[in-house]
Amino acid sequence: MSSTFIENLEIRERFADLHAPLTAQAAVVESNRCLNCFDAPCMTACPTHIDVPGFIKRIASGNLRGSARKILEANVLAGSCSRVCPVEVLCEGACVMHRYDRPPIQIALLQRHAMDAFHRSGEPLIVHAVAETKLRVACIGSGPASLACAAELRRHGVQVTILERRELAGGLNTYGVADYKLSTSDSLREIELIREAGVEFRMNTSVKNAAQLTSLLDEFDYIFLGVGLGAMQHLNIPGEEAHSIERVQQPHGVLNALELIAAYKTGHITGLGGAVVVIGAGNTAIDAAVAARRLGADPVTILYRRGESEISAFDFEYAHARAEGIQFLWKRVPVAIHVSEDGRLVLDTVAVQPSGGKLEMLPDSESTLVCDTLIPAIGQSPLVELLSEFGVIAIENGRIAIDRATGATANPRFYSGGDCTNGGREVVDAVADGKRAAIGILAASKAEVAHA
Repeated sequence: MSSTFIENLEIRERFADLHAPLTAQAAVVESNRCLNCFDAPCMTACPTHIDVPGFIKRIASGNLRGSARKILEANVLAGSCSRVCPVEVLCEGACVMHRYDRPPIQIALLQRHAMDAFHRSGEPLIVHAVAETKLRVACIGSGPASLACAAELRRHGVQVTILERRELAGGLNTYGVADYKLSTSDSLREIELIREAGVEFRMNTSVKNAAQLTSLLDEFDYIFLGVGLGAMQHLNIPGEEAHSIERVQQPHGVLNALELIAAYKTGHITGLGGAVVVIGAGNTAIDAAVAARRLGADPVTILYRRGESEISAFDFEYAHARAEGIQFLWKRVPVAIHVSEDGRLVLDTVAVQPSGGKLEMLPDSESTLVCDTLIPAIGQSPLVELLSEFGVIAIENGRIAIDRATGATANPRFYSGGDCTNGGREVVDAVADGKRAAIGILAASKAEVAHA
């Protein structure tokens, strides 16, 4: 783990896990509920296709090491995924127990139980060393897709280097997931396993232009692009830039959702008083609102341009926000920001209604919201401009165009996966993309040698 990260115990206390881990006895009892379905719909529902009945059966027999090994065959970031996956709509949502009006098997907690035991054991990721190859691959970005790609390549003896612009690796797992789901330390311990497996990490290293990108081809045989998405989108209303926070140590003002989450996860913000307004109603908006509440803000209001039935957040995330005391204001949009005489933010809003596929502002519907911190959470921008400038890969609808089966781009030396190709899905989808691309790179390399 990076020596630059020191976990803030106060933050960990405020952001205690949403779901307590299973005790050893509870894990055995729960694992024995599993029917070990021959068709395993839970396995099919998992983007990485973890052998769910297989790993649960091993827990039931007391073989935690074997259980973890079975999980890691499919998903190198299984510890993170056990905490952040929307299992309600994936593996647990597909559990056959639903057919019998019984609670689904607690797959996520069982997976976490096995993986936590594995991490405590200190066992390395790769047990059986393979012969080193001359193949060299660079992974740009250190999020889940790149980590999964790098780990799979290392299993086959490939020399892999991850280039990351930030101080800590992990991408959104480290910087962008609410701490009550996944702590920074839990993310970093998985990264350390991958580092110990022989993957080189070059931190604080940016690839800013096409020249730098293509120059990497002199050093590496293939390049995997796991660059994620760009910056959070702006509201583009008067006063937004004037009141943006330049230093996260001073949280009052306009601060986007990912900046807030990264700031408290890395210890730059330890408290957030006063009133907070969050713009947007996706999963990240919910995370930011709950974070603000746990950091001491009161009240916390989510302002959304559509109605309650149209939010993009999962139902369970919305229910969680309600349970945390988050307030919601529907069918309104911000139009301007200014400052009151006492130094607080005043957000001018108007009511809207759908009209011809668009939202129409209603006349005489103006109202104001007074707050201390405004948090836009209306999605991330694709890296269209930067990626288009590179010119070495094809871009479609703001995403890197790839063969979904192999992760290959139109340029035979570039592969890609994760949010920059799928527009921003789940961590487990990025892991699946990265592993798939690694297998594609290995196949391409063998084919190249065969035709040499």
